[in-house]
Amino acid sequence: MLSLRRFEGKVALVTGATTGIGQATAVRLASEGALVAVNQGPGTDPAQTLRQIGEAGGSGFVAAADMRDPAQVTAMVGAVAERGGRLDYIVSNAAVNPFMSWDETSIEDFDRLFETNVRGTWVVCTEGAKQMIREGHGGAICCVSSISAHVGAPYQTAYCGTKGAISMLAKALGANLGEHGIRVNAVEPGWVQTPMSAPMMDDPAAIRYYTERIALHRPAQPAELAGTIAYLLSDDASYVTSATLLADGGFIVNAEL
Repeated sequence: MLSLRRFEGKVALVTGATTGIGQATAVRLASEGALVAVNQGPGTDPAQTLRQIGEAGGSGFVAAADMRDPAQVTAMVGAVAERGGRLDYIVSNAAVNPFMSWDETSIEDFDRLFETNVRGTWVVCTEGAKQMIREGHGGAICCVSSISAHVGAPYQTAYCGTKGAISMLAKALGANLGEHGIRVNAVEPGWVQTPMSAPMMDDPAAIRYYTERIALHRPAQPAELAGTIAYLLSDDASYVTSATLLADGGFIVNAEL
């Protein structure tokens, strides 16, 4: 039987943890015993996440950093390890997706996407790995990529590029960090009901398209992705590294119907 406290005594840092998948993951890890650092980016409020962590019987604290600022991210990792006494898990989830066509995407838009989604992932994962190596106990990292690593979308062209990069970074980092007992994987969600996907879901035609083509005929809830991420971090996935787990409800297999 699986333990309901798989992360007892462990410390996790979840970026982009104030809404959506990040929030649900922070709550899930805390409910299973982890002390969770809730990353707060500019203009976001961690209060709801901390409240949900408390209601789940867990413990968490705020870790503020702008994922576009490498110095802030590096300092955040160190502060989390200092406050928690260790660092065991990184969930790199913070991302932006402004929904714009390729010819409306300025250089500034492109830079914001890649600096937040890709460079932010690189910095938090590599700095987290360095901290785990210094501590000498191994660990696990999960990057939140997307189905967009595999399929294009008219209003997410540059975003798709960031997610393809994240999936490959997870594989490559896993290949390098295995010798230190650190596993690195990525989860690739499809349609998830989050604030990020809300603008797309204002279109009845889009809802119909996805509902018809997803094998399960519904979107995922953030808590379902949190369960997937928790699995990849846990010892239940102790022989899983450099892997990408597509969690799309059976969308890609039907995308061409």
